[in-house]
Amino acid sequence: MLISIRFILLFICAIGLMGCPSAENSQTAQNMAPLPNPPVNTDNPKALIVYLSRTRNTEALAKMVQEKVGGDLVALELQTPYPENYQAIVRQVDQENQDGYLPPLKTQIENIGQYDVIFVGFPTWDMQLPPPIKSFLNQYQADLNGKMIVPFNNNAGYGTGQSLAQFNQYCRGCQIMQSIERDGILFVMEDERANQAKNEIAQWLQDLSVNNPVIQQLLQNHATN
Repeated sequence: MLISIRFILLFICAIGLMGCPSAENSQTAQNMAPLPNPPVNTDNPKALIVYLSRTRNTEALAKMVQEKVGGDLVALELQTPYPENYQAIVRQVDQENQDGYLPPLKTQIENIGQYDVIFVGFPTWDMQLPPPIKSFLNQYQADLNGKMIVPFNNNAGYGTGQSLAQFNQYCRGCQIMQSIERDGILFVMEDERANQAKNEIAQWLQDLSVNNPVIQQLLQNHATN
């Protein structure tokens, strides 16, 4: 199966969990007073790569990003994990989207304000932003205010659905950076496809750095380590 690449405002690469599209009775991110963040360290910026991965494809891409920019890698986990059965997850996620439910996170990130750039990776579930990513953006909304955020996501060829619009809704006040979209299928991060993805990520980050001195410095600093 050939894999097509499309450049849009999202970077996509792991299998998407698909269910029937449903209207979300959105539990929108609350208007929280932003906390003061430290100024961006342009000489030695710090990167955080946060990701949600069910099939480990998003995890593989997150690690490829880390290879280029360094920084800390954090996998999002829930207090109550989703069931193993695929159809059971589809039903649960569909219900969570209908109810606007934000599942509590087990993962807690201390001092997230110390990071200058935050990459957020996720698949498209139910043609929407996965509930755990909504939980993350909602929980850290005040800390992410004004931060440079780079989302990356996978849709298994079905498109991004409402995920980008919902990401913007939950990340109001963020500096959301231009990214790359990549259609993915199960086990896409193997062999030649993995090499292809690495090359595309490297080129994407290089293009992103042209007008972004912080990304440029991350690439330069990590290349010399």
